[in-house]
Amino acid sequence: MVLEFEKPLLELERRVEALRARVEAGNASPRALKRLEKRLEHQRRKVFSKLSRWQRVQLARHMDRPHSLDYLRGMLEEFVELHGDRMGHEDAAVVAGLGRLSGVPLVVLAHEKGRSLSQRRERNFGMPHPEGNRKALRMIQLARRFSRPILSLVDTPGAYPGVGAEARGQASAIAANLLAWAEADVPTVAVIIGEGGSGGALALAMADRVLMMEHAVYSVISPEGCAAILWRNGEKRQEAAEALRLSARDALELGLIDEVVEEPAGGAHRDPSKAVEAVRDACIRHLRDLLPLAPDDLRQKRYEKYRAMGVFGIEGGR
Repeated sequence: MVLEFEKPLLELERRVEALRARVEAGNASPRALKRLEKRLEHQRRKVFSKLSRWQRVQLARHMDRPHSLDYLRGMLEEFVELHGDRMGHEDAAVVAGLGRLSGVPLVVLAHEKGRSLSQRRERNFGMPHPEGNRKALRMIQLARRFSRPILSLVDTPGAYPGVGAEARGQASAIAANLLAWAEADVPTVAVIIGEGGSGGALALAMADRVLMMEHAVYSVISPEGCAAILWRNGEKRQEAAEALRLSARDALELGLIDEVVEEPAGGAHRDPSKAVEAVRDACIRHLRDLLPLAPDDLRQKRYEKYRAMGVFGIEGGR
């Protein structure tokens, strides 16, 4: 999958690959290859430093971008997946279980979109039903019971908005998760690795430390949904993306997140292993900061963090 703004790089990439083959065969100079690779790197950085917010949405949704299961396999020394919400239901859009990161035992939550079409259907394209959010609630409660930190990976367009999901208590399931995050007496770290959409994202992201991948997005609604509401025209999605200020840099400036995790040049899909390593290092660093804190200190700092968000004013001085 090649995005429109990536196409100018394709010819240069082909030349690099052709020259690399010649170098390996002993028919070209390694110095020439190094010069061409540097030129490609420069062009990538030039293109990706000027991306619009809509282009970042496209990157966040890229088919080849590493998903939560890719991160879990690359980050954790061990992982045991747990299923079900203890009410008789399983939701494959939410992956949960017990893991170990750099020797630290923890509880893991994650959205998973799936890779192939059949997997995406099975996992409902990463959109949790109420049962998925209740599975996450069960895991937050488990973390509190056994004093385990929580690591959450967020990648969802939003909670599933179907009539059935609403009838089964989608809103109350999300609200219960937010309350559980607020009351948690263990360290919590969340990473938006792709899409962070609306309450579906918040249900797994109200952590002590919230990180975002460089080309991830985080917003109250998708650009398409926003355009349909404001302009009654989905084609206005680019304007909506700009108005939503949904990029990682925007979220950092607005005080909604704590760190932007840099991606490999060209996006996480260009070098998934390097992207996984960057997320792993950032999570370890933030967990080490949080682990020495007492439960009361964790809750107080979390309270202050979320109370400080937003800008409020009184119109006309009233």
